[in-house]
Amino acid sequence: MKVQGRVFKYGDNVDTDVIIPARYLNTSDPQELAKHCMEDIDPEFAGKVRKGDIIVADKNFGCGSSREHAPIAIKASGVSCVIASTFARIFYRNAINIGLPILECEEAVKGIDAGDEVEIDFSTGTITNKTKNETYKAQPFPEFMQKIIASDGLIKYIQQKF
Repeated sequence: MKVQGRVFKYGDNVDTDVIIPARYLNTSDPQELAKHCMEDIDPEFAGKVRKGDIIVADKNFGCGSSREHAPIAIKASGVSCVIASTFARIFYRNAINIGLPILECEEAVKGIDAGDEVEIDFSTGTITNKTKNETYKAQPFPEFMQKIIASDGLIKYIQQKF
């Protein structure tokens, strides 16, 4: 599976409170959450993000509370993948559970800038920066995780399997 999109870039320690501020946690509606995604770090994000776009961030993306609302808001906003140097472990698991692809690749984070056009091949872990004509290599997901993401999350994967 491949995706392609324009990059929104952020720094270290992007926590779940800026991904989806607590004042919006009174809903679990993905489309409503998407309207406020990244609002406290990038007020224009929800109005600019398009289906397929990609978030790139430095270390410890998704730190803070373990709210599943954060990856849901990102996915519902149309983001096709998040690339970071590292992820907070609970965010990582929540993202996979809801079918949001995420990749750790420090080299890509260093080479990719905001606005770059990037293509990702999840089966190989290849990240291609089409703007700069550069390629980076992330660790591809194991096959079972690729199936969870392709199924749109763990629950749908289990439903399909059984």
